[in-house]
Amino acid sequence: MLILTPGALNGMENAIEVACPLACGTRRSGYLGAAVNLSPLAGKPADASILVNVPRLMTGYYVARPNPHVPEQRVVFGTSGHRGSSFRTSFNEWHILAITQAICLYRKRHEIDGPLFLGMDTHALSAAASASALEVLAANEVEVMLPESGDYTPTPAVSHAIITYNRGRQTGLADGIVVTPSHNPPEDGGFKYNPPHGGPAESGATAAIEAEANRLLREGLDGLKRIPFERALRAPTTRAYDYLGAYVADLGSVLDMDAIRGAGLKLGVDPLGGAGLRYWPRIAERYGLDLTIVNDAVDPAFRFMSVDWDGKLRMDPSSPYAMRGLITLKDKFDIAFACDPDHDRHGIVTRSAGLLPSNHYLAVAIHHLFTNRREWREDVGVGKTVVSSSMIDRVTARLGRRLHEVPVGFKWFVDGLLSGRLGFVGEESAGASFLRRNGTVWTTDKDGIIACLLSAEITARGGRDPGEVYRELTRDLGNPVYERIEAPLAPAQRAMLQQLSPDDVRVTDLAGEQVRQVLTAAPGDGNPLGGIKVVTANAWFAVRPSGTEDVYKLYAESFRGTDHLRRIQEEAQALVTRTLARAPS
Repeated sequence: MLILTPGALNGMENAIEVACPLACGTRRSGYLGAAVNLSPLAGKPADASILVNVPRLMTGYYVARPNPHVPEQRVVFGTSGHRGSSFRTSFNEWHILAITQAICLYRKRHEIDGPLFLGMDTHALSAAASASALEVLAANEVEVMLPESGDYTPTPAVSHAIITYNRGRQTGLADGIVVTPSHNPPEDGGFKYNPPHGGPAESGATAAIEAEANRLLREGLDGLKRIPFERALRAPTTRAYDYLGAYVADLGSVLDMDAIRGAGLKLGVDPLGGAGLRYWPRIAERYGLDLTIVNDAVDPAFRFMSVDWDGKLRMDPSSPYAMRGLITLKDKFDIAFACDPDHDRHGIVTRSAGLLPSNHYLAVAIHHLFTNRREWREDVGVGKTVVSSSMIDRVTARLGRRLHEVPVGFKWFVDGLLSGRLGFVGEESAGASFLRRNGTVWTTDKDGIIACLLSAEITARGGRDPGEVYRELTRDLGNPVYERIEAPLAPAQRAMLQQLSPDDVRVTDLAGEQVRQVLTAAPGDGNPLGGIKVVTANAWFAVRPSGTEDVYKLYAESFRGTDHLRRIQEEAQALVTRTLARAPS
């Protein structure tokens, strides 16, 4: 029974969209998944009518001026930096100039005076934003490490470079900027800051940078330092760095590349037109792998992509619609995989199960790593976000390892990876990283490349692909069903959801099971969830606002089947609806 107290949350519409299908099945929309409405374009090649107009997008970047009095046009750091589009005047040159100047001021205040590693992905706005950032960094006399030949740079290669440079140093520490909106549509841009720990910036840092950037916007960029791009490229502080060579040469320290080569596996990879395109042939050459790149196109319109569930292009390696091209090739390879444009997310395609849901793969990866990494300390634990599958909990418990559960956002894993206290960390949205084979830090940001190659190591060492391994785990530990649902959310509703406490919601049972926990803070680190999670012996649900969109997300999972999951969703939806009804209009 769910009882809402008077102190708690505004009406919302019944229409919802399922963002993660049951067992990677079809996506659904409507109230609680009631029938329908996949786009008729879903999974099909992109039609010219939906392709982004790149010249118009770039014109908007340079011409439009954000209005700092309009909330949607301000600088806002979500879970992965500032994101937006020049079409919406939310990602324009002034945003990037202001954010970069704010980062320069942040560096001075915190005495960060080593080099700044600057990387970008293949989105159309990324190259422009990277150039704008360099103009400001050079004017502020920041030593900038650009990729050789002006190449694209995966997010994990930037994190790896920062950590490698800072190892053993106490002063002159490096940091970085990655220009990417991750798997977002082609019209989007993204800009994130990685401090000297190499991972996503913590909330205190992003709040300070965001506030300073918005002040600069309000004051018409007064105080901005900037020099022309050609001068910035020739500045004595602008240097070249071999991101690709340094990253690829070090892969043997984190993966058993000998086992992969020795097994003679036939591997396939789709870089999805992303920043890692030149990395894969270099990996294959250096480690002697039979690796086929099934798509070597780079196109800012991403016209080679299959259309995602809602009729948009989205380079999401965890989507069965976006990944349709690689899925159809699954029988040609022993294992195949893909990464998003900045290569921080993974998608694993197996012969036995097709595209493996990300939660399933996380569980398999944990099982493999903690069984085979003999050099890792006995006290090394497993990190997961609170909305990732409880299958991870069960696998971790069987391994006799400690579970460290954190809020949504990879930044919460940084300290555990850096100290070596967490051997593997992952989130349900297909982001993960893990330690080197000797138990020391590899990256503190998501790394889709090593997550993909780990699937080959799993297949090589065990003789079974990750889909087969997951089926074996379910025979012993249960077979959960999991869904994520999204619905519109107004600003006032967002604030109320973020401020919920267990006292606001008295829960005695959920879908016929006694409630064990009502959480508004993460069990692993005590940080606020920005929402609520309700847990029983065989099920749970969690509700939280999105960090990047005006929606809330309802996650639910049951080890008792689909019907039980539906009951959980119904009761959770009723709770959210009644709660939000109390938000001011």
